[in-house]
Amino acid sequence: MIPRVRFAPSPTGYLHVGGARTALFNWLYARHHGGTFVLRIEDTDTDRSSADMVTGILDGLRWLGLDWDEGPEVGGPHAPYFQSARLDRYRAGARQLVDEGKAYRCYCTAERLQAERQAAEARGEGWRYDRACLGLSAAQVAAFEASGTPHVVRFRVPDEPTGFDDAVKGRLDFDGAHIEDLVLLRSDGHPTYHLSVVLDDVDMAITHVIRGDDHISNTPKHVLLFEAFGAAVPRFAHVPLILGADKKRLSKRHGATSVTEYSRLGYLPDAMVNFLALLGWSPGGDREVMTRTELVEQFALDGISGGNAVFDTEKLDWMNGQYIARLPIDELAALVAPELLTAVPDAAIDPRDPWLHRLLELLRPRARRLTEFAGQARPFLVATVSYDDEAVKKHLAAPDIAAHVAALVEPLRTLEPFDEAGVEAVVRATAAAQGIKAGALIHAVRVAAVGRANSPGLFEVLVLLGRERTVERLERLLTFLSSRT
Repeated sequence: MIPRVRFAPSPTGYLHVGGARTALFNWLYARHHGGTFVLRIEDTDTDRSSADMVTGILDGLRWLGLDWDEGPEVGGPHAPYFQSARLDRYRAGARQLVDEGKAYRCYCTAERLQAERQAAEARGEGWRYDRACLGLSAAQVAAFEASGTPHVVRFRVPDEPTGFDDAVKGRLDFDGAHIEDLVLLRSDGHPTYHLSVVLDDVDMAITHVIRGDDHISNTPKHVLLFEAFGAAVPRFAHVPLILGADKKRLSKRHGATSVTEYSRLGYLPDAMVNFLALLGWSPGGDREVMTRTELVEQFALDGISGGNAVFDTEKLDWMNGQYIARLPIDELAALVAPELLTAVPDAAIDPRDPWLHRLLELLRPRARRLTEFAGQARPFLVATVSYDDEAVKKHLAAPDIAAHVAALVEPLRTLEPFDEAGVEAVVRATAAAQGIKAGALIHAVRVAAVGRANSPGLFEVLVLLGRERTVERLERLLTFLSSRT
């Protein structure tokens, strides 16, 4: 059977990490088996849904590279793919079940139901709808209808046990006696989640439902509804939830949760996909960095873990750094150039410039996010650098440091060729002649060159800056030091 899977987000918020991981698992499963990935929008909550949120969800999926075969902006044989455009279908489905005696109209008021619930809680009992309207006669129903009494449609849950074989959890059984007669259609004619999701899955011929653990309690109800409609029950796979480092469900307090926000924070989509894929799934062995093609080839439902996954930002940063290190330099330059121009608007930034490529090659071993390049690159792009106070205190406090730096200026000015080996030899020879450790002179020169205590290798930095700017920055440091005496 060629699988048909779906991702069905509600546009009441942007695409969050948990939703993105669910979409990814569905996409990987479809691509691995040559199946169909359906995107549909569950927008029946008109008060909270918005077109902007739909756009945000689509943008997030596109950024991740998760293309859909059927759905918004693509179409397909099972359109429409927005639940708000399928209301008549849900109402017809509810009428069908009422006509077949599998559902019934419930005229109980909210006040009565609330009183019953409170009474059960006072007795220390769990509340379950008492089916007061199940036995209404045809005449009683006609009277309620004639008076315009609002009603909902409830599904009559069979008393016998039900269950399903979960691809992750194994066999799960539930006692029908503990499942309430769930509402399918509200009094305003809008469907509940249970009715709409099942009818959508039936109409769109969904074969596998891959979704979060938080839906396990819904699934026996859905199995019963599939059976009530005479439809094949899909194969279910409930994937572990994503937790923060504190082992609580991932939320805004743990940092960014919107996928598009991770884009703004400097993460690469391939790195994010790789990271999300390993949140609750493993290909076996100790492989971690995997291409999209490898993920598709290896993905299988039996690799999904039963335990919750922890979102480790440090691990994501590490993985993003691995992908940055593997990017072709022209692609990296194109991605970073806008950030560099924002940081130094008057800099001459050309993504094709070999000098910029050399700069990025120098910086990227230290970069975990694309946004880090601007700060690291700034000393190379500005005319003059500012000196970090802590760096000055730590590396320029020695009383004779100016003399040591001054002794280096002329040798560097006349050095031929001005390359890393030559620069290193001159710096070390000058330190020896001045009777100081090479490290002391190296740290002082680094402050002169980039204004900071940390940078890539100093000799590479000076060669990239070039002879003229290196000498200028050393002389400027000498002026700075003389002004402090």
